[in-house]
Amino acid sequence: MKILANDGISAVGKTLLENAGFIVITEKVDQVDLAAVVNEQGIEMIIVRSATTVRKEVIDACPQLKLIGRGGVGMDNIDVAYAREKGITVINTPASSSQSVAELVMGHLFSLSRFLNDSYKNMGHGDFATLKKNYAKGIELRGKTLGIIGFGRIGKALASYALGAGMEVIAIDKKTEPCEICIPIGKDQTARYTITPTASLNNVLGSIDFISIHVPKQGDGSAVISAKEFALMKKGVRIVNASRGGVVNELDLLEALDNGNVAGIALDVFENEPHPNPALLNNPKIACTPHIGAATVEAQDRIGEELAQLIMEQFGK
Repeated sequence: MKILANDGISAVGKTLLENAGFIVITEKVDQVDLAAVVNEQGIEMIIVRSATTVRKEVIDACPQLKLIGRGGVGMDNIDVAYAREKGITVINTPASSSQSVAELVMGHLFSLSRFLNDSYKNMGHGDFATLKKNYAKGIELRGKTLGIIGFGRIGKALASYALGAGMEVIAIDKKTEPCEICIPIGKDQTARYTITPTASLNNVLGSIDFISIHVPKQGDGSAVISAKEFALMKKGVRIVNASRGGVVNELDLLEALDNGNVAGIALDVFENEPHPNPALLNNPKIACTPHIGAATVEAQDRIGEELAQLIMEQFGK
């Protein structure tokens, strides 16, 4: 069986699949040519990340498809329900990238607290003493409160890091059962801490210093954070969105930054990828990364291995 890994797959995953008898094609196919190439080459499985989309049109044009795999968590670039209606297996890898995303968020939290993104951009364009004065009012993470909106695998991984940095953590989630968070200490010790999420976002927004968002794209396309939520936040809050573009209303965000309600935000995802709103990219209060939450060697190896294992389990190899 032929597999098109159109957005790539780690060497570990490719080797596992090839050793099991699959033919793995990694040459990138342009989106407009996807259906034609799949049909011409007799491809029965497509693996994607976030760049390639597999919509109804591709599914209808390729009746031989047996599986669509998403290397990562979110599957909003795949028409999942429609594919499954057509008998196509759809899989993703929710367990593989949690740590990498959590570490990126921690990096952004440190950066936001000390203006690292903006100071780096300005170091070659201003007076040293003036810049030093401009960035003199950083804050420490220790002792601050982090609100984690969405307390799944990534949210829990982030909580572990944040607790280790001395932050207080408030989790916001529909599921409100107590969760035990493991905090590794060195190589062979672990501390444990219990967090009970709250389902009420609005009731806690006013007491949170930092916010990190980890929810899927909403079914109706609505934002989780918009003008109403910004108005309820503690003045000077700092935010990270490494979940999905669109869960933060970008126009309302720009207004909240302009009026000072939000001191800064880090965005790894955008409403319009791969062409984000230039107003976001050029705002000194916004630190941007190009959707790289899972872009570590370790995460990609885990994703490739998990995809390979799922495919072999599904198709008896």
